[in-house]
Amino acid sequence: MLTRSPGRWVTALFALAFALAGVTAPVANAAIDHRVTFVNRTGQTIWIGATVNADGSRALTGLPTIAHGQSATITIPETASPGHWRGKFFARTGCTGTSGQNFRCAVGDCGVYADRCVLGDQPASLAEFNFDTRDGLAPWYNVSYVNAFSVPVMITPVNAVVPPGSTSCGTAGCTENLLPLCNPAYVKYGANGQRVNCVNPDRDAQTDYSNTIKSRCPKAYAWSKQDTEPGNQTVFQCSNCTGFTVTFSSVA
Repeated sequence: MLTRSPGRWVTALFALAFALAGVTAPVANAAIDHRVTFVNRTGQTIWIGATVNADGSRALTGLPTIAHGQSATITIPETASPGHWRGKFFARTGCTGTSGQNFRCAVGDCGVYADRCVLGDQPASLAEFNFDTRDGLAPWYNVSYVNAFSVPVMITPVNAVVPPGSTSCGTAGCTENLLPLCNPAYVKYGANGQRVNCVNPDRDAQTDYSNTIKSRCPKAYAWSKQDTEPGNQTVFQCSNCTGFTVTFSSVA
């Protein structure tokens, strides 16, 4: 998961490596506010939820409600103070009630408002981002099922310019519904008795939960330290793109 902040020290290390090799380091792109488009292919209405890292990142409001088959786009406020935005997006599902009063969700229940979150991280599939205007390699991104799997998530860069031979700007996540593979002990059910969530029993250890996720969706985080495993495909980077598409897929 992108809880760390690659920041200036990563850029400095790359610059040093280029210098030692006698190669001119690439010039960092001018800072821009990237756009993130959410696509709903879940078969149900979703309410976009977002939480931010405790690093001064601005909490988002005015988040969209999206019917099945529709999409909505937001702009990330990364160029405003403090010059970065690090946070997570998720699909709030099974929501009922009046915003600001008794609004509740079966998954992603992050407060009583339909267009923003006032509580912390919730057990749900996450699209995580690190937008940092001081980091020439940013944005960084990943799909995380570390806390739970609720719906399939994919992140795809938009208008990406990929240097020849580079592995940057890859697609994170997968479209497979993993709820049917969830150990019954970890399943959460909705009002109609359907499976709506699979909650990780131990996010900091390898379990049957994480082993299932890794085998079926290797481009998503399955447990908190998966990025330390040799050959893992958990964290992605795309310094030349205008934004990202986050697609939430069906679990039907």
